[in-house]
Amino acid sequence: MLFLSRKGVRELIIELGDGEWFRVHSCLFNCTKLTLLELYRCELDPPPTFRGFLCLKSLKLHQVLIAPEDIESLISNCPLLESLALSYFDSLVLNIFAPNLKYLYLEGEFRDIYLQNTPLLVAISVALYMNDDTEPFGDISDCNFEKFLGGVPYLEKLTGHIYFTKYLSIGNSARALPVSYIYLRSIELHQVSFEDMNEILVVLRLITSSPNLEELQISGSSNSVAASEAPDLDFWENECPWNCTFGNLKVVKMTDMSGVPHEMEFIKYLLRNSLILETMSIRPCVYVTDRRLNMLIELLKFRRASSEAEILFI
Repeated sequence: MLFLSRKGVRELIIELGDGEWFRVHSCLFNCTKLTLLELYRCELDPPPTFRGFLCLKSLKLHQVLIAPEDIESLISNCPLLESLALSYFDSLVLNIFAPNLKYLYLEGEFRDIYLQNTPLLVAISVALYMNDDTEPFGDISDCNFEKFLGGVPYLEKLTGHIYFTKYLSIGNSARALPVSYIYLRSIELHQVSFEDMNEILVVLRLITSSPNLEELQISGSSNSVAASEAPDLDFWENECPWNCTFGNLKVVKMTDMSGVPHEMEFIKYLLRNSLILETMSIRPCVYVTDRRLNMLIELLKFRRASSEAEILFI
């Protein structure tokens, strides 16, 4: 490592064999010309005198043990940082200050995430994990949606994996967003619970704030018994923004659908308001057997705003 720091290395990837961990030598922080740094399964302890990697553009940390305040300081002291990937971090409250960041990948048990200064982000992918000991996401008095997505006006692609819509739904409000996602072309949301109205509202808030959306992918995770009761089904007639049309949406992919009322109402909403929709593919959950025919019959009754819209029931 000392040799590398003296040679002005620009790209550095350190990964030992599976299951092997190491402690990063302090000489790493003398590699001031680094533009790319990837570390796997290690312990990282920046010295008090460290003032950042001033040339670093890409940072990837996978299973890295580092103090929360140090990870935030590391990110904020890389002024040219464009790509950031953090995976397998536990119980971390993360504030990201990175004015040049364009690509963000997060995976782990994050308790809270605040994109404090990331105005140039174009692509975000997030997977949030929970276990029995994990504290609830964020502070219920805060709006996680606005904390996370309130300052990313140039976003082009958003991918939310497990628990992402659950996280965004905490503190969610109906007030107008401070930003319209005019560049957002693709939204992919996994394990959306259609038994939770707050998660449904998150999805609606996202798509109605993305006037140029072209592709939407959603997978469900509804509890069929709970979701089939749907006590607030009148929402779709009384509160849903039916006057909002999707003038650029061409492809919709719905997977792991259970055919429960809120799912079907959401599909009806998309078909009725997508003016140039070309394809909507619907793949029922593997556990859904007795309702498949009823789902198909109901789908065929829905009005389509696009005469070219094709429904693929897979």
